Amino acid sequence: MGKIYLIDVTNRDGVQTARLGLSKLAKTMINLYLNEMGIYQSEFGFPTTRHESHYLRANLRLQELGALQPIHLGGWIRATVEDVEKTFELVPEIKDLNLSISTSKQMIDGKFRGTKNEKHILAMSMEAIDAARAHGAQSIGINAEDASRTEMDFLIRFACTAKEHGADRIRYCDTLGYDNPSTIYDTCKHLAEECGMPVELHCHGDLGMAVANSVAGATGVVDGGQDAYINTTINGIGERAGNADLVSVILALKYSKGLAGKYKFGQTIHLNKASKICKYASYAFGVPIPMNQPGVGKNIFSHASGIHADGVLKDPQNYELYDFGDVGRGEPEKVETGREIASGQYSGISGFRHVMGKIAVDLENRDDVEDILELVRYANVLAQKPLVSDELRFIAQYPDIARELMTMIPLNENPA
Repeated sequence: MGKIYLIDVTNRDGVQTARLGLSKLAKTMINLYLNEMGIYQSEFGFPTTRHESHYLRANLRLQELGALQPIHLGGWIRATVEDVEKTFELVPEIKDLNLSISTSKQMIDGKFRGTKNEKHILAMSMEAIDAARAHGAQSIGINAEDASRTEMDFLIRFACTAKEHGADRIRYCDTLGYDNPSTIYDTCKHLAEECGMPVELHCHGDLGMAVANSVAGATGVVDGGQDAYINTTINGIGERAGNADLVSVILALKYSKGLAGKYKFGQTIHLNKASKICKYASYAFGVPIPMNQPGVGKNIFSHASGIHADGVLKDPQNYELYDFGDVGRGEPEKVETGREIASGQYSGISGFRHVMGKIAVDLENRDDVEDILELVRYANVLAQKPLVSDELRFIAQYPDIARELMTMIPLNENPA
């Protein structure tokens, strides 16, 4: 029986959200937290975008050092030979890619304005897959953008041809959230059966069904005899109405009636890391977690009405499907209400030593304290908010990589 794997796309689709963004340090922290949580892959950025180059290469170095293991780090590019060539020019170490192209008649006609047809889409995509393999890509996903509005015959032909050219899986993109759980189950089951290849689900929430569609589509793929991959984002952040929320997807597969115990993850998921990663993403993006968000919202384990309060005090399972400890909640949090020394873009050595000492980072015997402080100053400038303790620890542990993260390629220079 097929397994279900999670590919988080916060560092790609999440940062495409209008009016929002992340520093390269914040994107790196998210990769580290996803790795701690046991997520199979992070779609960690855009390898054809010059300002991402140092960040991407720095994270691949962290992977080589073992700090980002066993997580895979995948880049998103258009399914063109030009994008493949530019990818390996700017980030030659990259091994995992997703190549994306529109497949629906609406988008082929509406975006290419009569210059492309289905035949062109197939040719462009297959040439791109061939080029990626020639450059040494180890895993390749081919993305059918707007798959849910694509004619089934062409979608099957697109997927099967991609498989023949060496694609490892097809990404079924419900780009506009057009599907519902019934239609996406049937379509993805049929696609898996017809092409005999894993299917990746990428669902948006325009109609409020991103999580339900992701889970239904994945179960259809598994029932069709193949592994399924679900795209998620932390806190559901993403373009327009957002993507399938990471924690909600995990909770649904672990605890939902008819799913729990039947459909298995292909990796060990550490759900108790959920609260930590969701709080960090909320802080980094500057977007509060809704109080009713599954697992991590403020009200999820709050009970006010008499009957509910009485019932949960007698037995929590009366009104709770899972325990707050399952999602990493319940630990007391220290909030400073008196004097506080913080790190910032104008911090001095004395205050900086004090801050680092409070988080058990001893800088007394290090001769690179001033260099680390300068990196922290730069990181504060880029983030425009105080750094969290884990960010400070990361800079102290990996100063060279932190420096690379905060380096941009001037427009008139090559990355090498």
